[in-house]
Amino acid sequence: MDVMLDIETLDTLPESVILTIGAVKFDPFSDFIGDGLYIKPDVDEQSAKGRTINEDTLNWWMNQAEDVREEALSMDDRIPVEEMYRQLNRFLVGVENVWAQGPVFDMVILANIYRQYSWPTPWQYWQVRDSRTLFGTHGDPRAKGKAGLHNALEDSVSQAQAVQQIYQRLQLKPRFSK
Repeated sequence: MDVMLDIETLDTLPESVILTIGAVKFDPFSDFIGDGLYIKPDVDEQSAKGRTINEDTLNWWMNQAEDVREEALSMDDRIPVEEMYRQLNRFLVGVENVWAQGPVFDMVILANIYRQYSWPTPWQYWQVRDSRTLFGTHGDPRAKGKAGLHNALEDSVSQAQAVQQIYQRLQLKPRFSK
């Protein structure tokens, strides 16, 4: 089983404040989409630890659809960063690969906050997969208006389904039977 991760942030630097994390388990070789996880880590706690907020990124958020902006920026349902760590680690137990739409963004920011808190990452470098490269080389099957909704969980599901569609189109099969 693989996981697709997506995060929304308040900056583009590795030490950015994380607004939301979405993750969904999926099998890239079938249509199976499994459990999802949606986390809203505490923004004030991250800011107090020196994580960054960029004015241009805040302005960008102000130009997003109201429902998307409100969900991402709302202080409702925020959890301590340590609880974020526990939930995400638990979710990633036993996964084969961790996908992101550009791991040099999502995975770098997540690895940075793990390092800042002196926590080991729950993935190995060789498990990280890049859906952006896959979509760039084989086409992005997502509907044009659907791509980039900026809800981390919805984006994770959409990206996982797009990976599945490309795998099916290419008739890719697992290298080893399970």
